[in-house]
Amino acid sequence: MPHRPHSASRGPLCALIAAAAALACVAVPSGAVQNGKTAAALAFDGERALMYTRDVVAFGARPMGSAALEQTRQYIESTMEGFGLAVRRDEFVARTPRGDVPMANLIVEIAAAEGAPAGPVIILSGHYDTLRTDGFEFVGANDGGSSTGTLLEFGRVLAEHAPPLPVWVVFFDGEEAMVAWTDTDSRYGSTHMASTMEAAGELDRIGAMILVDMTGDADLSFPKDANGEGWLNDIVWQTGADIGYGNVFVEGVQFMEDDHLPFTTRGVAAIDLIDFSYGPGNRYWHSPFDTMDRLGAGSFQAIGETVLSALPRVTEYIIDNR
Repeated sequence: MPHRPHSASRGPLCALIAAAAALACVAVPSGAVQNGKTAAALAFDGERALMYTRDVVAFGARPMGSAALEQTRQYIESTMEGFGLAVRRDEFVARTPRGDVPMANLIVEIAAAEGAPAGPVIILSGHYDTLRTDGFEFVGANDGGSSTGTLLEFGRVLAEHAPPLPVWVVFFDGEEAMVAWTDTDSRYGSTHMASTMEAAGELDRIGAMILVDMTGDADLSFPKDANGEGWLNDIVWQTGADIGYGNVFVEGVQFMEDDHLPFTTRGVAAIDLIDFSYGPGNRYWHSPFDTMDRLGAGSFQAIGETVLSALPRVTEYIIDNR
């Protein structure tokens, strides 16, 4: 994802932390919050997320349109179905510099807890394809694999601990470029979903989107994405600090292009959680070095616990400001 300046909206965090903790106790069935972590966060297992990632990486390179990517789709579907969740394939044909390519986003809709306030959905998303390369096999353990593993573990947890608002877990196809990263050769799946929802007048159904990408680096750190929504960044960063992950959700900002932009440019509140300092000078990114030995279960644990603990706070903000 190349860097590109883009105007970022900013908003106050508001005095919602105490109220959000109370909401967590009501909206999450298993209820109790321990040290700022919700029941869902306490159930998240970084080792499981790492295992799912390892399973996906075992399929090898998974560029868009490949047989290995179809194997990955089937693995995602069967795994989610094993949690009792239905997976919807949103199939489409993308026009790329190398011709038309069939693609599919995978969408899992998880109902809110009984008695939860009425409201829009929160999308937890990431991409599951890998970069098409020449000269070496790119298995994308971190870039494509870790987001898939994280989302699968979100599905397992939320199937058992219903969220405070409905959650869609969305696996985007075609995030990577077919030839070279441009506005028209990248983000095929997210662009398709955002434009389809816009045409149907359904973008207002989305209260917030949290995109995860390159989340498995054993030396994990996230700067705030300056292309993301200010209030949503603030909530996630405050949550990370509150539950002991201030060393992961760090100070500083970067402008990132990723699968959230087709939504932010259409007015959806979205942020990108991406570690774009993968190895010295980011040298492991899009390289043969993006392998399983560079990842750590503790990194999955940090993002999983933070995002799940943030959901009640995000819900409180959405309900108060719609």
